[in-house]
Amino acid sequence: MSLYSIAGFLAGIGLFITAIAMNTDNAMLFLSVSSFLLVVGGTLANAFLSFQGRYVVEALRDIGRMFSHARINQNIYLAESRRVIEWATIAQKKGLLALDDNLKGDEVRDRILKTGIELVVDNHTPDAIRDLLGNMIQSAYDRATRQVDILRNMASTAPAFGMIGTLIGLIIMLDGMGGDDANAAASLGQGLAVALLTTLYGVAIARLIFQPAADKNLQREEIYRFRNCLMMEGFIMLAEQQTPRYIEARINSFLDPKHIPAKPKRSQ
Repeated sequence: MSLYSIAGFLAGIGLFITAIAMNTDNAMLFLSVSSFLLVVGGTLANAFLSFQGRYVVEALRDIGRMFSHARINQNIYLAESRRVIEWATIAQKKGLLALDDNLKGDEVRDRILKTGIELVVDNHTPDAIRDLLGNMIQSAYDRATRQVDILRNMASTAPAFGMIGTLIGLIIMLDGMGGDDANAAASLGQGLAVALLTTLYGVAIARLIFQPAADKNLQREEIYRFRNCLMMEGFIMLAEQQTPRYIEARINSFLDPKHIPAKPKRSQ
């Protein structure tokens, strides 16, 4: 689990609860099942009407993934960039064919790494490798970010259904104002509660759940795409039979300098 994501979500909820507790003794005023169902149900209904169902379900799963660890982080793709340098050393000493079956552990199931090694071993040109891997990387990114568009749509739709709840509440309020004083007062209070709570729920759900999930998953997919592009550059340089030192310098040029391990100083 991502502690930062959990901490951010809990902080948002905590500030919301604290603001209520500091200003009223009747916190139950802010609980309304009907308002919650109107906002969430309306948002989901709009999503399933607007997009294919399987992508909506995947987008809802991405909300849960917002709290999990990312597949790729700075340390992981730094370690993978070192692997490219290892492969360059092997290719320089034993030839490109020696790279076959050189993947370790989870690398075997990584489509980009497996395909890249196969293309290099089969002696494809650097341009062919760039074309094929570039297409794979972009296609994977496009597929992964479909859910981002759905989550952003849900983030914009939730406040809209909050406004629908506001209109419903106002209609209830105005309809009740025509009765006797006791019933008018009760209807007024009920109508205002529905009107304001649905708007509150719509904005809160959009800004604490749907929008953060969209932004987090987009950022992760962009990081994953960067990692794949970095590995593609490595395979292209292997196909060009560049030296390990050049490959290391080229890869380091893409990385944040503060995350690049310092080389040991040569003895005088």
